[in-house]
Amino acid sequence: MNKTKFRILVFLMSISMIGIILVQLYWINSSFIKNDEQFKHHTQQVLNNVAKKLDDKEVMDFYKRYFQIKDSLGREPKREQLRKIYFYEKDAKTNETVIYTNTIIPEDFGIDGSFFDKNAYPIGVKNYVSKRKTEVYKNNALDGSNSGFKSKPDVTVEKSGNLEVLDRVQFYVAFRDIVSQRPIHRRLSANMLNSILSFELNKAGIKTPFEFAVYSNGLATKIKSEEFRLDKCTTYGMPILIDADGHSKYELLVRFPNKTNYVFSELVPMSILSLLFTLIIILTYTSALKQLITQKQISEIKTDFINNMTHEFKTPIATINLALDAIKNPKIIEDREKVQKYLQMIKDENKRMHAQVENVLRISKLERNELEINKEPHQVNEFIEDAIDHISLILEDREGEVHTHFNATRNTVLLNDVHFTNVLVNILDNAMKYSKDNPIINIYTENIKDSILIKIQDNGIGMSKVAQKKVFEKFFREHTGDLHNVKGHGLGLAYVKQIVDDHNGQIFVESEKGKGSTFIIKLPLIN
Repeated sequence: MNKTKFRILVFLMSISMIGIILVQLYWINSSFIKNDEQFKHHTQQVLNNVAKKLDDKEVMDFYKRYFQIKDSLGREPKREQLRKIYFYEKDAKTNETVIYTNTIIPEDFGIDGSFFDKNAYPIGVKNYVSKRKTEVYKNNALDGSNSGFKSKPDVTVEKSGNLEVLDRVQFYVAFRDIVSQRPIHRRLSANMLNSILSFELNKAGIKTPFEFAVYSNGLATKIKSEEFRLDKCTTYGMPILIDADGHSKYELLVRFPNKTNYVFSELVPMSILSLLFTLIIILTYTSALKQLITQKQISEIKTDFINNMTHEFKTPIATINLALDAIKNPKIIEDREKVQKYLQMIKDENKRMHAQVENVLRISKLERNELEINKEPHQVNEFIEDAIDHISLILEDREGEVHTHFNATRNTVLLNDVHFTNVLVNILDNAMKYSKDNPIINIYTENIKDSILIKIQDNGIGMSKVAQKKVFEKFFREHTGDLHNVKGHGLGLAYVKQIVDDHNGQIFVESEKGKGSTFIIKLPLIN
């Protein structure tokens, strides 16, 4: 897969992932808003029911007291006509006009309002009865004047009785005039209000803590719960104790402290499932993307490895072929000295190829834990001197220098002589390969508690911060322009890291572009 297709695929997958997350968030938010509206609607219904119950309770209390007074008098009340109400209806088919008359008459008991409330103004207490009459005028026999009906009705039906629908309205007006004079604390109590609210909220299925208060003309009264405080977002209100004119100076406010949690709690099961599936998709997507990137990197590394390995083998093979062709030359084959020279070249190049193959095999065995590494007590200083001897010829050819600074007073460590020598040689070899000028290498040792530090410092080209994090990864190589300007295939330092780890040690690198690198090996000492 080329880079363009890979980028398009990653872009589309990312957009799809972001889209899924945004849709889930939008759904959760929309559901929350919808539940909040439903909560508000149900709460308003509850408050309306509470307001009605408060009115009904006050009416019933007044009724009981009122009829107790009427029964206690046991005499006929004075009659006085209060109001006469007309209902006019004309039937187009029969050409008849019907007049309904409802006369409401009070029965005055002569008891003032102080009987109900010592603080109330004097007011007559009356019982109300109704006298209803129905008159039918045929052939539209009306004179049409506004002063009254002068024509004699053809049919008259009269009835009287107790208060019904219209009669109760007049009674309600009188009742409201009396109770509106009472202070709020004599009309209801906090306990009663709390009881009614609890019942209605439970009935509506709203099971969450609440606080309440009654306000009079915007000011708080003593009818409230202890923890109530006004909060616009979680408080709902409803007018209560409405007077005869349809106005109220009292407002019942109910606050739900845990409203947000309560509203969201209904979404929790679906939200958890939604978030769980979204998380699974994100993890799957991340894993798939990581695998894609890893596979792409492996593909690139494999290509680089094959190119480097081909390059590493190409030169020795070409050298061997040239040496063999030279030996076949009749002039050369007679010259024993030259034959020996070319044979030595063939041997050296073959050894070089063998070393490359061994390097790859060692890494493979280390990963499978098949490489046997036996360790014995050794002096670190001796291994450093031995590693310097291994690179001395190449160092001479590059006109380089190695300076040792053995500051460690204790340097006995459990080491494998072959593999640890290879570790030091690999680091020193890299120090020479990545130096543009004559390589100058400084090697330091020092003790820190029960460990020894080995620092190998060069004057090479250095490396970036990214390279420092990946330098010990298998097949990693930092490109320096030309792919093959420095021979190798990214296995040397991976091998070094594996061997140091197997010696219970640690390896770090400190570097800066253009200012060289310092490799630090930390190993535990033998007590």
